[in-house]
Amino acid sequence: ELPENWTDTRETLLEGMLFTLKYMGMTLVEQPKGEELSAAAVKRIVATAKASGKKLQKVTLKVSPRGIVLNDSGTNELIENVSIYRISYCTADKIHDKVFAYIAQNQLNENLECHAFLCPKRKMAQAVTLTVAQAFKIAFEFWQAAKEEKEKRERSLVEGEGTSSPSSDTPASPDTSAATGTLLDLEDPAKSPLTSSTNSPRLDNSTFGPNSSVNNNVVWEMDDGLDEAFSR
Repeated sequence: ELPENWTDTRETLLEGMLFTLKYMGMTLVEQPKGEELSAAAVKRIVATAKASGKKLQKVTLKVSPRGIVLNDSGTNELIENVSIYRISYCTADKIHDKVFAYIAQNQLNENLECHAFLCPKRKMAQAVTLTVAQAFKIAFEFWQAAKEEKEKRERSLVEGEGTSSPSSDTPASPDTSAATGTLLDLEDPAKSPLTSSTNSPRLDNSTFGPNSSVNNNVVWEMDDGLDEAFSR
């Protein structure tokens, strides 16, 4: 559950919150969520990591409403970039209480994968889990605001037919999103279905995120599949 004061971290979260953890490994799972399912997956990952005897890879986890970006701490090399809507579950494991894990759908083969990370402290594992939950909540709010904005635009176009109404291609003005401070620009999800593996959205910071040309009003541009994902 999110704490009452979670909105205090909202602005920081928009930029992305960083956590330095150790990557333990990944295992495939059958279902997108579940406490017992994730606990069993974490148990397998921990056992495999111990058996290998290898030093765990130190990673930086950046959590934002866009998703999770995973970089190697030493080389800063990008390991993985997981879109927020591909993450179906995250948890601070009860038995291995310093372990944070999330379940996400692989964008290439659609497999459900559980990834586990060792945190320095139990509280850190809980903090990462809460941060991912907050990020999802914000992303969902953005999507709702964008959906309402899109419907409003479509209504005004229908009502204004025959008059000098703006064309449907006109992007929404950032000022209309003053209530939320943020706006998602969603296109037709049919153009890029979520099920297609080759055209699956790739969330890298160059194509996704606040538009630098806009001053204080952040205009978000998101992948087409988001509409369908959040609708589900």
